Amino acid sequence: MMVRNEHKLCVSVPEMAKMLGIGKNKAYELAGQDGFPAVRLDGRIIIPLDGLNRWLNEQAAQQGA
Repeated sequence: MMVRNEHKLCVSVPEMAKMLGIGKNKAYELAGQDGFPAVRLDGRIIIPLDGLNRWLNEQAAQQGA
């Protein structure tokens, strides 16, 4: 699975939720987990797309997908 946005390096948590087809609450829960590629910047949480793709691939490999 490859999440892309041709014009951005990072997305907000609500944008990530929409891209992954999950709710905002679940997205914020993920962003708070250890090991999840979230960056806190000036009170905002941003998600680097490269890190998100790596994390998704790691999760898929661990679950045997």
